[in-house]
Amino acid sequence: MKILKKILLVIVILIALPLVAALFVKKAYTVEREVVIAKPKQEVFAYIKLLKNQNEFSKWAKMDPDMVKTFKGEDGTVGFVSAWDSKKDDVGAGEQTIAKITEGERVDYNLHFIRPFESDQTCYLSTEAVGDQTKVKWGFNGTMPYPMNVMLLMMDMEKMIGDDLQTGLNNLKVIMEK
Repeated sequence: MKILKKILLVIVILIALPLVAALFVKKAYTVEREVVIAKPKQEVFAYIKLLKNQNEFSKWAKMDPDMVKTFKGEDGTVGFVSAWDSKKDDVGAGEQTIAKITEGERVDYNLHFIRPFESDQTCYLSTEAVGDQTKVKWGFNGTMPYPMNVMLLMMDMEKMIGDDLQTGLNNLKVIMEK
């Protein structure tokens, strides 16, 4: 009987420890990357404002050439939706909506992931003139609800998402500078 109580106590501790730790772990994270493109800001913004163009430079859009893509609305305007559906687990399904446009400066997006897990996040692309060139920033803001936020201790979101953002920005630079 004492052994059973000890085993039960260990199980309770193993369950409680991550739950208590999650109380002290942040729930939100932000990842941002940037690139400088040798083109004027107006030209770069006109390109990134069109959500369909992300299919040309985003690493995520290129992960499954067979994914089904659908669009709703007028591209480059608030409310435009780009949706994807892939049979690959690492691509999944979801949609991205243009939430706000600050003309010539920034485009904000809402991301709704459906598969492999459901979540809502935000991201943005912004432009800034640097002489006759343009600095483009791509940022991603995410959250993990309690108690899942304890996984942020084991996941390097900065590297996981940041590397993909940088790949996309490097692709964008190649496209824009042709």
